[in-house]
Amino acid sequence: MAVKRVRLDLEYIFRASPTILYNFVTTNACLVRWYCDDVDITNDTYTFNWAGSTEVALLIDDIEDERVKFEWEDAAPDEFLEYRMYKSDITNETILEITDFCDEDEVGEVTDFWNNLMNVLHKECGG
Repeated sequence: MAVKRVRLDLEYIFRASPTILYNFVTTNACLVRWYCDDVDITNDTYTFNWAGSTEVALLIDDIEDERVKFEWEDAAPDEFLEYRMYKSDITNETILEITDFCDEDEVGEVTDFWNNLMNVLHKECGG
């Protein structure tokens, strides 16, 4: 029996502006500081490298300082990785929303993975 794939929606609060977060999720120099070991960006194709493992993603939606959406080369239809960033009108903090997909039995592991990445991102972008 195949394991069910599920959508994972996570939300993190930052003091950094949406512009700073946007740079951290779209530029080579910033992505290597928190997300991957290396990344090659050619047009809308991002080739991410982690300890010898390579994944290719196509940038399918890009609204500067608001939203970035990637489709993984080998992903199932309708699966993607999306970052949405916006200022809270009430607290003036920046909210970073992440949408990812994983196997149903890996939700805890993938959530921990993102939590760890966000701890690094907080340090790298100044909170």
